[in-house]
Amino acid sequence: MHIGIAGNIGSGKTTLTRLLAEHYGWTPQYESVTYNPYLEDYYKDIPRWSYNLETYFLAQRFRDLLEISRSDKVIIQDRTLYEGVHIFVANNHDMGNLSDRDYDTYMQLYELMASLVSPPDLLIYLKSSIPHLVSQIQKRGRDYEQSIPLDYLKGLNDRYEQWIGSYKGNILILDADNLDYQNNPSDFEAITEKIDARLYGLFSK
Repeated sequence: MHIGIAGNIGSGKTTLTRLLAEHYGWTPQYESVTYNPYLEDYYKDIPRWSYNLETYFLAQRFRDLLEISRSDKVIIQDRTLYEGVHIFVANNHDMGNLSDRDYDTYMQLYELMASLVSPPDLLIYLKSSIPHLVSQIQKRGRDYEQSIPLDYLKGLNDRYEQWIGSYKGNILILDADNLDYQNNPSDFEAITEKIDARLYGLFSK
C-alpha cells in the first residue's frame, strides 16, 4: 500500500510522515532535500537551475515509485511524483523560470514515467495558509529557504488548491494551520482516526 503526503514548503509533510510511520509501523520514504545537489543553487538563481532541480526530483520520485510498486510493505511517501509536476514545475513554467523547450522535454519524461506507475492508495493533503508556511519555514531555519519570495510561495499554494480540487483519487484534506500534531496528542489522534476511516472503513468517534 502507498500513502502520499502532499503540501507546500513548510506545511509539515516530513514531520507527519515520520509520526505516521512510527504510529502504524509503516515504512517512510522521504523527499531528497538534504542530499539534493541543486537545491542551494536553485534558491540563489531559480531561472538558471529550475530544469536541473526539477529533473533531479523527477528521477528520484520515479525511482521511489518503482521501489514502492515492488514492495509488499505499507510505504508512506513525503511528497509525490504528481505534485512535483502539477505544482512546482507548472509554477516555474508560468513564472518564466522554465523555458517552453525545457518544459516540453520535462513533460515528455513525466508522461512516460506516469504511464508506468500508479497513484497513491491514499493522498493526505496538508492545507496551509501563507502566514503559516512562512512561520514554519522561519522556525526550521534552513538558510537556503529564507530567501524564498512570497509570490513564489503563493503561486505554489494557488496551484495546490487547483490540483487538489481536481484530484480524482482517495484524498484526505487536513487543515495544517489549526493542527499541532507534533506536540498535541489529541490532534494526532484525530488524524489517525480519519486515516483509519479512509483505509479500513472505521468511523471517527
